[in-house]
Amino acid sequence: MKNFGFIIFFSIVLVLYALINYYIIRRGLSVISPGSSLRMCLIIGVSFMAMALLAGRFLEKVSVNWFTATLIWVGSFWLGIMVYLLLQFVLIDLVRLLNIIFGFLPVLSNPESTRKILAIMVIFITGIIVLAGHINTWFPVVRNIELEVDKNGGKNDTLHIVAFSDVHLGTTIEKRHLSIMVRKVNALKPDIILIPGDIIDEDIAPVINNNVGEILKQLQARYGVYAVTGNHEYIGGVTAAKKYLAGHSVELLNDTALLIEDSFYVVGREDLTMKQFTDGKRKELSEIMMNLDRSKPVILMDHQPFKLEIAEQNGVDLQLSGHTHHGQLWPFNYITKLVYELSWGYKKKGNTHYYVSSGIGGWGPPMRTVNRPEIISIELNFTK
Repeated sequence: MKNFGFIIFFSIVLVLYALINYYIIRRGLSVISPGSSLRMCLIIGVSFMAMALLAGRFLEKVSVNWFTATLIWVGSFWLGIMVYLLLQFVLIDLVRLLNIIFGFLPVLSNPESTRKILAIMVIFITGIIVLAGHINTWFPVVRNIELEVDKNGGKNDTLHIVAFSDVHLGTTIEKRHLSIMVRKVNALKPDIILIPGDIIDEDIAPVINNNVGEILKQLQARYGVYAVTGNHEYIGGVTAAKKYLAGHSVELLNDTALLIEDSFYVVGREDLTMKQFTDGKRKELSEIMMNLDRSKPVILMDHQPFKLEIAEQNGVDLQLSGHTHHGQLWPFNYITKLVYELSWGYKKKGNTHYYVSSGIGGWGPPMRTVNRPEIISIELNFTK
């Protein structure tokens, strides 16, 4: 039954994806003269790019090589290109429809020439957006936050936390990207490094094949590196992901609480998708925290920022989440704002601080057009 629901969802996504690509092909053909060989080139080209990501992901499970990597890169870029072609074509068709109703545009002497000019403009605008969005992924920004917790921090008056989420290590986010991230994180000289989920993208084979874990081992913090699972660890195979991360200096907190230096707790929850991909069910936060000394600071990592009030009800001082990417591509940020109470950034409820990261890597299109990839540097001051 669990798999049946996933199959239905995946089928709907595939049908929608096919319809969007069909629409793009039809709009492209309307610009090309009948009988031109460019018509067949357009059909074959769009069809190839539309199928490339699915083909690459499938073949990657058999063998990781330059061919599968090329398919994934082509298909991933196409997702972003597709979005911005679709938005512009829909806008043009909407204007055309309104013009049929209200007749506000002048009569064109050469409609065919106008269509070709529009087509060139659409391609140019899409190219600029995609290029700028891709360049953006290589330059993560550090966001500095100072917070107060009215508790005794034991051996620490201040705890310097550096956090980043949603790395999505795989074919498109690999050693070069991760090296930039690790250098920036280590330069901040953190006391502790926290990673709230989605370190691995999907299939772990490219990560193993390219020995990306050697870069993960370079992360340095006085109290170590801790993480939780995200939905993508489960999508790609959670057992292999956990084993790989544990073998490369990342300690996973699987529905557990860890007392560090008898001073503060770090609590990690399994991802919500655990029940969809395994026979298990994640523990309730109240169960995980049952025997904790609530007079000590409690820092929680929970990948998906649903039901924020649960952390507040259980006396958590700081919750770190990710997952949303804040949409990653405009205008999807408006959708994540509707879905989540906090799609991105800082919020306080009662005595609990929350930060939802937009992520440092990305899923699908190797581009960001709505925000910067980010590293969060938190100075947590203990006032008792």
